[in-house]
Amino acid sequence: MCGIAGVVRAQGQAVDPDRLRIAAERLAHRGPDDLGYLGWDGSSDPTSGREPDVLLGSRVGLAHRRLAILDLSAAAWQPMSSPDRRFHLVFNGEIYNYRELRSTLAAAGWRFVSTGDTEVLLAAWATWGRSALARLVGMFAFAVLDVHERRLVLARDFFGIKPLYYHASAHGLAFASEIRAVLDVAALPARANQQSLYDYLRFGLTDHQPETMFAGVRQLPAAHVLSIDVDRPQGAEPDRFWDLDLDARSDLSPDAAAERLRGMFLDSVRLHLRSDVPVGTALSGGIDSSSIVMAMRHLEGPALDLHSVSFLPGDPEIDETRWVEAVALASGARLHRTRPDPAELVHDLERLIDIQEEPFGSTSIYAQHRVFRLAREVGIRVMLDGQGADELFAGYRTYLSVRLTALVRQGRLRAATRLVRSARGLPGVTTQDLLRSAGYHALPPALHRLARALAGRELDPRWLAEEWLDRAGVVRASPIPRARRRDALREMLARTLTMSSLPMLLRYEDRNSMAYSIESRVPFLTPALAEFVLSLPEEYLIDGDGTSKAILRRAMRGLVPDVVLDRRDKIGFATPERRWLTELRTWVDGVLESEAARAVPALDLEAARDEWHGILAGRRRFDWHVWRWINTIRWAERLGVTFDA
Repeated sequence: MCGIAGVVRAQGQAVDPDRLRIAAERLAHRGPDDLGYLGWDGSSDPTSGREPDVLLGSRVGLAHRRLAILDLSAAAWQPMSSPDRRFHLVFNGEIYNYRELRSTLAAAGWRFVSTGDTEVLLAAWATWGRSALARLVGMFAFAVLDVHERRLVLARDFFGIKPLYYHASAHGLAFASEIRAVLDVAALPARANQQSLYDYLRFGLTDHQPETMFAGVRQLPAAHVLSIDVDRPQGAEPDRFWDLDLDARSDLSPDAAAERLRGMFLDSVRLHLRSDVPVGTALSGGIDSSSIVMAMRHLEGPALDLHSVSFLPGDPEIDETRWVEAVALASGARLHRTRPDPAELVHDLERLIDIQEEPFGSTSIYAQHRVFRLAREVGIRVMLDGQGADELFAGYRTYLSVRLTALVRQGRLRAATRLVRSARGLPGVTTQDLLRSAGYHALPPALHRLARALAGRELDPRWLAEEWLDRAGVVRASPIPRARRRDALREMLARTLTMSSLPMLLRYEDRNSMAYSIESRVPFLTPALAEFVLSLPEEYLIDGDGTSKAILRRAMRGLVPDVVLDRRDKIGFATPERRWLTELRTWVDGVLESEAARAVPALDLEAARDEWHGILAGRRRFDWHVWRWINTIRWAERLGVTFDA
């Protein structure tokens, strides 16, 4: 787990060593254990070392910050070069099946000098080229320079667990693990991307497209590579190396499918436990994190010194203490708890904005931040987490309406009626919300604007400045994907894995974990697991009475305590955001009335303040867009973001 940065300059131009050095220093938290540079002038042999002077006169420059997790010795130093000096690699991530790949490559004649996964990745690329990607089980963002082909290839893992950003211009291409490091290398000003800003303010979405919140900076999409001709670096476009096949079907019985799922999940956790430093886990009390904790104990037995870290808000409506304690007791894990209060949120907000770089959807990101901070304090260097399971197994309440849409499209009206009746008994679900959400997927796009207006969810609410929307050329349309296929649930799950909720959740987790030099691993997110789960009948995911994650519950029976598997509520790592902001009303008022607020042209501050005071008085329903106003204002102020077109 590391931070990487680099640049390919156009013909006749050279790398600025100071800019790459500044970027490497900015990424120090991602790799506090070591530092390395490599420079290539396009003709002689590349040079590498721990000082940026090796970049002088180069057209290609690479930088690497190391967080040592596998093979803590100097043999795993990067940038790493192949024995024949053809390939040169900087790598952020972990390849969990590196031992198996190492055996295959050794049998083919490769002689290894290190014991970690970086050299295995380098050997795999040298042996198989791009086809090596299909063999990897892991999370990765890497750059490999091929001096024979005169190409630099950037690659990002199947789900985008590890970040990779870049800026392309007539001067060449700059890339890095974080956005501001790209700004450093490319000498770019921090300007807001107007469309991305609208998508965030109105819908709470970030990371749903290649464009970021910063103009000129894109992220390499998940499961994509970007191949750059060193001699003509301009104009390169990413292309996909893996995708989910939504037409694949499994005919396994529920019991057989559950048995296979259990075996695949345990095998994934086994691989994700490979580490040369202490491993712990985040525990929310839900099915996903509880499955990971119990799987760790099942696989490693009593010898494992198992630590879990939990956020417990102390609010009876969202508190999961009873389930957290049940799993800690069943697993014998040492339980560490954090319980931040709203005053601490205000105190830590500037640092959190620095860490996240882009605005984030809610205060739950702060709770996650505190979990990783506590993990660092108790000495954990690697954390396993249940991220991605909700998107794979239809864990969110919104998937109920998608399942309803699928049943109607398939002509299964009796099953649809049963689902509506049963869902009324689920906590947090109303028939009105279920039918309204199903209508979003059923209505033709031409009627969406009218439907939103009738529901009080306009595309340009009063608190968005209409003049700014027009001047910025913002497209007022929902970027939230809509189900179109008969198997709507399967389609929507695939989309949320790549286009809506999961990409931003992975960004939050990567930034919060790396801020404390912790490697966060997500064993639910492997191509094999995703392909298998999305081949199953939709009723294996949401059953006839609306129970979510049905196949996962069945697979984990006997491993995870029944009290967790039988839960019907859905909390999902929530914070008491309304109560927090109400207690912080003086602070919120100050932010909305500040000079920094007036510098954000996207907001109609008078309308925003009116809505905020209506919420406080009970005249208006609370909505998360209040946090998004605050976060945008403080983000722009903290990072010096401008809003010129």
